[in-house]
Amino acid sequence: MKIAFAGNGGSGKTTLSSLFVRHLAARGLPVVAVDADINQHLAEALGAEGEPPAMGAHLTQIKEYLRGENPRIASAAAMVKTTPPGRGSRLLRHCGPDPVHALAVDTPCGARLLATGPFEDDDLGVACYHAKTGAVELYLNHLADGPGEYVVTDCTAGADSFTSGLFTRFDLTVLVAEPTRKGISVYRQWRDYAEGYDVAIAVAGRWTRGARCGWPNSPPVPAPPSARCRTRWTRGNGTGLGTRARRRSSTSRTPAREPTPGSRRRSTPISPSARRRCR
Repeated sequence: MKIAFAGNGGSGKTTLSSLFVRHLAARGLPVVAVDADINQHLAEALGAEGEPPAMGAHLTQIKEYLRGENPRIASAAAMVKTTPPGRGSRLLRHCGPDPVHALAVDTPCGARLLATGPFEDDDLGVACYHAKTGAVELYLNHLADGPGEYVVTDCTAGADSFTSGLFTRFDLTVLVAEPTRKGISVYRQWRDYAEGYDVAIAVAGRWTRGARCGWPNSPPVPAPPSARCRTRWTRGNGTGLGTRARRRSSTSRTPAREPTPGSRRRSTPISPSARRRCR
């Protein structure tokens, strides 16, 4: 099963990806983790001793191996990242003995780790990071995974996966969303772009300050006090969003506004039913 983690930047994609990889590996399931984010942090999150060799730097060798004896692909240069396997092409087995999986490194949890590689100085201004993620797309296109075999990919931030066919290569895409305008905007982009492509999407909502975490009877996380004002966060309301009440400190308290001449306070009439309830 091929699973991707996506969402807005800083939402926790890499953290959830690494936790999910550790969970699968702890159950004894074969899992390959792929770091396809331009910010390469999955190796550190999984506790790997070093970064794996960059798949993007070996793109020509990967194409040459995958095209095999396909008569429709004359050379590796004629093979693009969206090229599907055909007659004569080589397919990959999960963690099989091939040049692609030879680039993976072992992690302490037992998973294998592949990485597209960072954005190098020579790439600035002349290259695009999608050329590196093309190696991941070719890998997923030619991977014949079986039941109980997992590939977990940490994708780039935002809706960047839609600039190629990478978003169609997964059996499930987990959107890590924050209850912010940016987080909801990225979720709506994924929802609208994926409509009509038969892309399975699941949403993982990230808790914010003031809301309870996933453990029962856990207290809300307080916000740090500020010099001018302190923010009091109340408990979550069940939606993952906490309510916030702001109060000023004694040093920044402003005096009450004096009524202007000729103004009077407006009173709201109380209905008889509300008056009876107050009694």
